[in-house]
Amino acid sequence: MINRIYIFFIILFLTIRSVFAEVVDINNDQIKELIKINTPIIDIRTSPEWDQTGVIPNSLLLTFFDKNGKYDFQSWYNKLIKITKKDQPIILICRSGRRTKIVAEMMNKKLDYEVYNVKYGIKSWIKSNLKTVKP
Repeated sequence: MINRIYIFFIILFLTIRSVFAEVVDINNDQIKELIKINTPIIDIRTSPEWDQTGVIPNSLLLTFFDKNGKYDFQSWYNKLIKITKKDQPIILICRSGRRTKIVAEMMNKKLDYEVYNVKYGIKSWIKSNLKTVKP
């Protein structure tokens, strides 16, 4: 019962914050709770990064910045809407949280999309000895 109340308040908190179109930074515990309710994780890193560290199980792999730091927001977004539901929140993850913060802010400004940013990225997930899989 306590776990259900805890989950409810986390989801309520995250939902209320996202209504105001701000980027919501989340930690590993919040990721685990959002995974339980099937919130998709979009890993925006590059293929070599995925190979180097692995990815969170069931992550959707969709590179945003190329190896030179360039991006095409519209092309990336068109791919995103093919693999997610627009009315469903998403979790963005990169190596450290810096790139996903940029992408999440772009999405909120342009699309009013509900986005959670993994504050310390996959580095934090791995440091906490949480499971990763090969891409």
